[in-house]
Amino acid sequence: MKLITIGDNVVDCYLDRKEYFPGGNCVNVAVNAKRNRAEEVAYIGIFANDAPAKHLQFALKQEGIDYHYSRIAAGITGQPKVNLSPDGDRIFVGGPKNTVQHRFKIQLTLEELDYIRQFDLCHVSCYSSMESELPKLAEVIKIAYDFSDNKALDYIESIAPYISYAFFSAAELSEDNLETFISSIQAFQFEVIVITRGGNPAIVISKQGRFYQKLNKINVIDTMGAGDSFIAGFLTSYIENKNILSAIEQGTKSAENTCQVYGGFGYPQPLID
Repeated sequence: MKLITIGDNVVDCYLDRKEYFPGGNCVNVAVNAKRNRAEEVAYIGIFANDAPAKHLQFALKQEGIDYHYSRIAAGITGQPKVNLSPDGDRIFVGGPKNTVQHRFKIQLTLEELDYIRQFDLCHVSCYSSMESELPKLAEVIKIAYDFSDNKALDYIESIAPYISYAFFSAAELSEDNLETFISSIQAFQFEVIVITRGGNPAIVISKQGRFYQKLNKINVIDTMGAGDSFIAGFLTSYIENKNILSAIEQGTKSAENTCQVYGGFGYPQPLID
């Protein structure tokens, strides 16, 4: 399985630990797909020209992720500030808004589209600012999209025609509201819908039916990037064999591994005020 991710990169700044870790949805999915034995993984994003961006590139290189089509822009890397709760849940407490991710967008060239065409799947997130590029991207490759907790139906409808695999986070929804939301998004005809629900079992919906994740009891250190890691494990397995139960199991194992380390996938650096 060959995967390319396009979009966000950040460093998650842990105030209580005085460390930062490379991350961002698309970076986390790329790294964890490689760790889930994807044959080839690449990443396209916009890097700043500061020290955190250099550390992000170092981590990607160490993990075997090709990022040579990424852009470098003058400015600062996204730096969401985080505290950990006693049970390992991450609590975001702000961060700078004048980052390169906020200031610039990726416009894909014909050369890059030809490069992307060689992969089996492209992953994008709602943090990628890629909405305007989805039509031409969908012409050359299938797209997996992480909506995160964005459940606005007008937004979903506007990009649904270009997406095959749709991921949502819905931990806050009651059972009744969850069923209403599922009924609404099934109308968009995604090939696969995956809904993660925090500490409750994830739900996967396709033409094959509805499937539920089996949760295992583990020692949680840090939940940062667990959802991204689930996406990576799920996609790596599903694109290879089209078996949803196997994909859920692989996604679950991937997320469990992530919950037992600090940061999205490690590589701590001292946090400098």
